[in-house]
Amino acid sequence: MPDSLDFAARYGPWAVVAGASEGVGSAFAAKVAARGVNVVLLARRQAVLDEVAAQITANTGADVRTVAVDLAEPTAMGVVADATADLEVGLLMYNAGADAHYRPFLAEPVDTALAMVQRNCVVPAQMCHHFAPGMVERGRGGIIVVTSGAAFGGAPNMVAYSATKAFDMLFAESLWAELHGHGVDVLSLILGETDTPALRRIREQRGFVDDPEAPLPGAATVDEVVQDAIEQLAHGPSWMVGAHLREGIKVFGGMSRNEVVDLMTQASGATMGEDAT
Repeated sequence: MPDSLDFAARYGPWAVVAGASEGVGSAFAAKVAARGVNVVLLARRQAVLDEVAAQITANTGADVRTVAVDLAEPTAMGVVADATADLEVGLLMYNAGADAHYRPFLAEPVDTALAMVQRNCVVPAQMCHHFAPGMVERGRGGIIVVTSGAAFGGAPNMVAYSATKAFDMLFAESLWAELHGHGVDVLSLILGETDTPALRRIREQRGFVDDPEAPLPGAATVDEVVQDAIEQLAHGPSWMVGAHLREGIKVFGGMSRNEVVDLMTQASGATMGEDAT
């Protein structure tokens, strides 16, 4: 793992973290701040952002700026651009985009899917296009786009989610191909099942009874994700978090697309229960 001085020199002085109110986003922001990089926290809930910011500042002494913004809104990029106009941003982590619904495509208004496309595809593309030129000009910087193992195959209740995560994965990998020669590290960080507050809320809604004091069996921890993000950033274009996910994806190599969808459907059911109706 790079030491703090090297990390700050390569990716500072400011990082922008989207989806920073809890889970992976807030933990990543705290770890980056501990390495000497100031952070901009993006999420919808101002009060929660203020709590995260206060804790990061108290623990690290880093400067923290909060921006309450709904990344599913067409105006989101303008809000972020205005809020960071005076900053030199050397690191972008786009961690927004979880699916809080997990329902069939036709069970929700089409605007639900379109909002996910906006948040998971349009806004990360806008942010990378906005922040990457400065990184290229300076010859240093980093971009992490958090995606999902759902990108590898379709499954029920994830029609828009899996499609947008496939976009994120290929977008980041292709951006790496263009930018790594200019000193800018790009990483598609692929998560499998991860023990986050968001996942636990969805599982509770689906009728699962999980011990709040015990880890979710088979799930990666937030600390594991953050550690891998920092360690693998300089080694793009992609990294799958967790041996369980890395071994599982190997199975897909000899499968037809029909078989992949069948397997993804089974895995989704094991994690989230029977299909919603």
